[in-house]
Amino acid sequence: MNLPAEIAGLVQSGAIFYCSHSGGKDSQAMYALLQDFIPDDQLVVVHADLGEVEWTGVQNHIVTNTRHLVNVVRAIKKNGEVKTLLGMVEDRGKWPSSSCRQCTSDLKRGPIFKFIRNDLKQRGASIAVNCMGIRAEESSARAKKQSFQYNVSESCRSRDVYNWMPIFDLTTEQVFQVIRDAGQEPFWAYADGNERLSCVFCIMGSINDLRHGAICNPDLYRRYVELERKIGHTMFMRGKEPINLEDHVGINIS
Repeated sequence: MNLPAEIAGLVQSGAIFYCSHSGGKDSQAMYALLQDFIPDDQLVVVHADLGEVEWTGVQNHIVTNTRHLVNVVRAIKKNGEVKTLLGMVEDRGKWPSSSCRQCTSDLKRGPIFKFIRNDLKQRGASIAVNCMGIRAEESSARAKKQSFQYNVSESCRSRDVYNWMPIFDLTTEQVFQVIRDAGQEPFWAYADGNERLSCVFCIMGSINDLRHGAICNPDLYRRYVELERKIGHTMFMRGKEPINLEDHVGINIS
């Protein structure tokens, strides 16, 4: 990996690089590359804890495969309670969608940027680089993104924040090769059949991954099915028609 000139300049300027780590293959490969090029004291690992809806063991996987402290962040309500995906869905009466990904904004991006702001202040630093394991190959929408840009909304007089996608141009096979070259293994769910790793039942997940999630997590699957019934809103559509999770996945709860 050759550091782009603008990134090398930020390293020299003392920027703090925040590696958002979900435990998935892309995050793991991104960290494996970053640790070889970013000074240890300028690299920070952040994991947005999704609670009951993330794969069991994913945080231990992150810790095992990083040499940095893993900073775990959570979305907190004004009353001090932890905000959860299923709680958000029940309160809104709707599931997130590709056009309204409240799960990403509220449970991931929001807590991570709050951490970045606080951590920068504590360090007395003023430049942050938010590193994300997003790749162009994943979708046509992601392919249109810029791999490096200034984050206007998070920047202010006292800080400059940049968004960087270090593995933007890597293929899936290259991602797995980076992990192998680091002497590591991806999270076990990949070898067991998963194509991606996010929430166990992600709105962007393939039927293959949803089925695997249901088989491995039957109690959680039941809760999703029952919540669909309770709020009268489905996670998925078949064409323009709503389809319940059981029919979409092909696994009925007893």
